Amino acid sequence: MLSFDFGTKSIGVAVGQQLTASARPLAALKAKDGVPDWDQIGALLKEWQPEKVVVGLPLNMDGSEQPLTARARKFASRLHGRFGVQVELHDERLSTVEARAELFERGGFRALSKSNVDSLSAVIILESWFENSYS
Repeated sequence: MLSFDFGTKSIGVAVGQQLTASARPLAALKAKDGVPDWDQIGALLKEWQPEKVVVGLPLNMDGSEQPLTARARKFASRLHGRFGVQVELHDERLSTVEARAELFERGGFRALSKSNVDSLSAVIILESWFENSYS
């Protein structure tokens, strides 16, 4: 399984497996106003051959949608349309906050690069999806 933490400048990526319900970060992808290099995403899908892809759905704390929500939905739709992969959206509230706290605990401010935070957020999204889907 692959997961993506969609952003307009950077898209976090993680790979995981259902058997252990765990994930690990991959290198974040650069995006230009939310548009990734689709060839890079195609290469990831070819390399990992995920049975499913999970895309984080950014919501406000009260569960309402925000401007980025529609863009994440569009990204998920394009993933499915371009590559034919099965895509699920998963609530990502607080994943970035949790990622920042975990990285800071591990390595202080040095560990808080944007790509580290985004990819660890993708890990948190996928592990949360495993927890909610298989518990």
